[in-house]
Amino acid sequence: MVGGSGVDTVVRVDSLPVPLADSLGVGPIRERPGRTGGNVALGCRALGLEVTLLDFVGDDWPGRQLRDRLAAGDVAFEAVISPAGTRRAVNLVDPSGHRMSFYESPDPGELRIPRDVYLPHLRRARHVHLSTVNFARFLLDDIEALGIPVSTDLHDWDGLDDHHREFALRSDLVFLSSAGARERIASVMREILRDGRAEAVVAFAGAGGSYLLTRGGGSTPRPVPAVAPPAPVVDSNGAGDAYVCGFLYGRLSGRDLEDSARLGALAGAHACTGEGTTALISRAAMLAAAGT
Repeated sequence: MVGGSGVDTVVRVDSLPVPLADSLGVGPIRERPGRTGGNVALGCRALGLEVTLLDFVGDDWPGRQLRDRLAAGDVAFEAVISPAGTRRAVNLVDPSGHRMSFYESPDPGELRIPRDVYLPHLRRARHVHLSTVNFARFLLDDIEALGIPVSTDLHDWDGLDDHHREFALRSDLVFLSSAGARERIASVMREILRDGRAEAVVAFAGAGGSYLLTRGGGSTPRPVPAVAPPAPVVDSNGAGDAYVCGFLYGRLSGRDLEDSARLGALAGAHACTGEGTTALISRAAMLAAAGT
């Protein structure tokens, strides 16, 4: 896993959007180390995969929170100190588990992981998952030269913004939310397959499930039904990251794309039953739920 880690401040609110007011009383405010990079690393480790996270982190209190959480989750963390500090976000979460995220991207544009730091890890890897932080794109040439499969999560990319395009077109597996492109999502998925190297594109649709489009599998994304969470929904933060973990476990264990998507749906549903990364599904629980 490369990039994208940080700390989320989760604020429980009565409704979204919040009313316009000078002040509002809210539920408990929680600090949740992880964000997308940490969440994927922790989720894959919970499924039994060996994981190393490469990322910048600040020499600050949020950075210490992140280090402690990754260590508790048995994730190897190759940290490079960033002068800009640790990434943070504030997520407003309503009683149904829906969220609105306010995130900062403090990384300066010239930030790079030194090649002598990341190359030894790449040479030992059988898969790389890239966050769309800017410095991660500078690993792509070496990843391709080494022939390592790569995946990425574009989150709510609208299909137009140039920042995400290189990640979309140079990854073997592409994940994104349907919220960005909305009614254009099928077209964006087709464009990624047409113009890039991906074997599959997965679009998350929240409670509506997800959609899978594969190379040579027709031009219409195939629906993957949502899975009912095994307990009441608490928080949708990290559900997409958990889906990615289930899907990657499926592919790395030799399953086909459809089976991998079903495992992703199971992991994503399970993640909604706890706050942040407190509801990571285990490999045994996921496979039992899948009936395998």
